[in-house]
Amino acid sequence: MRKQTIVCLLLLTLCSFSFTLADAAIPNDSYITGYATALLEHEFHVPSASLQVQSGVIRVNAADLTGVNQEQLIKSLSAIPGVVQLELLKQGQVLSSSPGNQPSLSTPQHRELAVEAKTTSAEPAFLPQGYLFDQLSADPRWPHFSVAYQYYISDKELRSTGVANFGETFALYRNRVPFGGLWEVGLQGGVFSFFDLTKDSKDLINADYMGGIFTSYRYNDFSMILRVFHQSSHLGDEFLLRNRVQRINLSYEQVEGKVSYTFFRALRLYGGGGYLFDQDPSNLDPWRVQYGIEFASPWRLANGAITPILAGDFQNEEENNWSTNISLRGGVQFENWKLGLRRLQLLIEYFHGHSPNGQFYTRKIETIGLGAHLRF
Repeated sequence: MRKQTIVCLLLLTLCSFSFTLADAAIPNDSYITGYATALLEHEFHVPSASLQVQSGVIRVNAADLTGVNQEQLIKSLSAIPGVVQLELLKQGQVLSSSPGNQPSLSTPQHRELAVEAKTTSAEPAFLPQGYLFDQLSADPRWPHFSVAYQYYISDKELRSTGVANFGETFALYRNRVPFGGLWEVGLQGGVFSFFDLTKDSKDLINADYMGGIFTSYRYNDFSMILRVFHQSSHLGDEFLLRNRVQRINLSYEQVEGKVSYTFFRALRLYGGGGYLFDQDPSNLDPWRVQYGIEFASPWRLANGAITPILAGDFQNEEENNWSTNISLRGGVQFENWKLGLRRLQLLIEYFHGHSPNGQFYTRKIETIGLGAHLRF
């Protein structure tokens, strides 16, 4: 009961803090830039559009908006608090309009829309912001920063455990490709660890290390990723001292590909497969399949600062006779456009299947918990 009370107080504190951030955001040029950049990235999947903001005027290069619903984009950008004018820079034609010639916009103040001609070019980007293939919210092994509490249901050895993960996806180079869309190449790495909270020293049980390279592509709501990475697993010293276990030198390289499509800017489906090579133990069966679904509610709270989300990730491995590992997560996502693309997710988490923790991959588990996930 005491633990439940502490969790409830933590949730209430975070919710109050997020409401305060949303209400306190002052609509200056920096705020508008962060808000507009995040809208282009997450709502319209245009992470590298040429965008400038000056004195409340947003200027966007139309050449970067191939395949985007420009009418909806104009509505969304014009609705940002503090925007007094929108200029869509488009080569070869000049279109102009006023609120009387546009659909009604629900905005805090009177807006004027203008479109003017200007020639600009999309340049290749080194170390660009964001990524073309978005993170998988329910994948237990997608690199990002997170902490979580997990309770093992009906387990003979484990009960209360803590999870601490860190990692990130870094795009190194991004450019356009023929026939539309964007392409990028980058690095990905992370550490995934969990601890036994019932022990006085909070024993480290297992830590998995992964690192690799990837290339990804996006066109409108379609995206895909191909990555090659190494993963190795290591038991904690304190866990080894307390338990008589036979350590497995689990290590492998994996090549995998995934495709993703987002419907109505709210429902995302993805799927793909992978193959292990240079694996230890050498008899580890190589084939794996992964697929999932994610939903981000279009109805947001606190002026868009809070978004309800649901996600499910499902994996089948040849090594485990193709049984299904189920990872379900649901909760709320906190966003503050003034801070750019950062997202904090508070999620209730459920897992059933073979353990994702490397040394225990043959062991079936069932857990429920609460996690905090920071995504960029």
